[in-house]
Amino acid sequence: MCGIAGVFGNESNSVVLGKMLTAQAHRGPDNTGIWVDQNIAIGHNRLSIIDLSVDSNQPFIDNSGRYILSYNGEIYNYLELRQQLESCYEFKTNSDSEVLLAAYIKWGKDCLSRFNGMFSFIVYDSLLHKLFAARDRFGVKPFYYFKNKSNFYFASEIKSLHAVGIDKIPNKKAWANYLVFGSYGLPNETFWESIEQLAGGHFLELDNDILLIKKWYHFEKEIKKYKSISYLEAKKEYTRILKDSIKLRFRADVEVGFNVSGGLDSSALLAFVNLNEGKSKIKAFTFYTGNSDYDELPWVEEMISITKNPLHKVLLSTNKIDKKITDLHSVQDEPFGGIPTLAYAQIFKTAREKGVIVLLDGQGMDEQWAGYDYYLQNSNALIQGVNKSPFRPNVLHENLLKLAQKPVYPKPFNDDLLNLQYRDLFYTKIPRALRFNDRVSMAYSTELREPFLDYRLVEFAFAQPIEYKINKNIQKYMLREIVSEHLSDKITYAPKRPLQTPQREWLGNELSTYVDKNLNKLIDSKYNCWFNVDILRKEWKKYKDGDNESSFHIWQWVSLTNLLIK
Repeated sequence: MCGIAGVFGNESNSVVLGKMLTAQAHRGPDNTGIWVDQNIAIGHNRLSIIDLSVDSNQPFIDNSGRYILSYNGEIYNYLELRQQLESCYEFKTNSDSEVLLAAYIKWGKDCLSRFNGMFSFIVYDSLLHKLFAARDRFGVKPFYYFKNKSNFYFASEIKSLHAVGIDKIPNKKAWANYLVFGSYGLPNETFWESIEQLAGGHFLELDNDILLIKKWYHFEKEIKKYKSISYLEAKKEYTRILKDSIKLRFRADVEVGFNVSGGLDSSALLAFVNLNEGKSKIKAFTFYTGNSDYDELPWVEEMISITKNPLHKVLLSTNKIDKKITDLHSVQDEPFGGIPTLAYAQIFKTAREKGVIVLLDGQGMDEQWAGYDYYLQNSNALIQGVNKSPFRPNVLHENLLKLAQKPVYPKPFNDDLLNLQYRDLFYTKIPRALRFNDRVSMAYSTELREPFLDYRLVEFAFAQPIEYKINKNIQKYMLREIVSEHLSDKITYAPKRPLQTPQREWLGNELSTYVDKNLNKLIDSKYNCWFNVDILRKEWKKYKDGDNESSFHIWQWVSLTNLLIK
């Protein structure tokens, strides 16, 4: 997992490219590479995971010298693809990067559907002077770009684009939708004017200043390929794919560990990790805060007592947490989900210190198996476990408020539950979680792999009948049945616990002074015109006085201050 950057146009030189690569150097501390030609500059920050030799450094040039690759991610099935390509391409490394490039040379854009992995890459055709870029099915790895009349800039992080003078102007509509509806934007949007992202499952081509963007992964069509099978057959097939997915994600030439919480998804990951031969001593990482109302440590320790994995417990306390919050906003470039993301960052920091470069994580099960409480209620809620609205649009000035437009998501299926799952997979839950997680993992030069987001698993589970997902109000039913064969019923059938940190209490108590400082900065800034300041103050006072079922609106204001005001 790495960082990519480049410029296509008259600003393409090593100085500009160097600024972009420096801004995201944390993504790849093992090597920084550049390739510059007339009107094109391509760079790469390398985090060495597969084939650690210098021969696999990037930008990578094919044997003919025609194609240049800069790539971020992992193609987990690269060994199988390499076997198919060896008759037509002479490999000089053992890397998945070279397999990706050879696959593109052989199959063109059709190579994308053959990849099982997470990726964001560009290939430059130096003969035709064309640029091709693509992003994996669910958008695990990022791709941001800015285009004007003279240049096309691209990078793995927004800060790399700002580093070369692209104006840092807030996208007021995106901010309004965030503050009113909690939206983090559509898959192609960012919180900054003129900076866009290539949506997951899409590719782009740039030829003679003409930019073409097309969707290559048609999830809706793929689902139709799955035929109805019995419950036992489905259970057997899903288990087979799950085992293979985790096995593939152990392909690395560095140490692999995994994140674990006390929930069902982590339980499944823990159980199946330890089914792999020789993996029983893999290091596990979890966080705790010392607050028994939120910590999942007892469940984690019960799970680990069964598998005997070495467990590293990472404490998140309020000590210097205000600085950590400020630093993490700089890492993220956009609003993120709150103190749970901060706790997650502590895990990656600890893992790196322990020499673990790759971590597996249990993201994706709730979306494919209908695990959120609002699936039962068939509601349009976006936040689990909250009854009162987490937003406070009443604090916004009417000029900003009128920019807010409730997002409307596609409904490609005839079933309401499937449409909610589809929304969460491609527009809300998964895109934002992947963005949060990519930034905090890469901030500490570690790679995060999500075996449950193997497209085969997601498609298969999504296509199953509702009674396989929710049975007598038991959610993720088939998954629980599978996990029950390896772990105790107490773990297997535990209800989902949506809250993970004492964010509500901390913001109103230990972090109260920090919030005060942020709100004062906001009120004294040019952005105070976005708010009804008196109402904002009253809402903050109400929160401190105990109206704190949800802390999200407080967090929104803190995020805005950190990201927009120096």
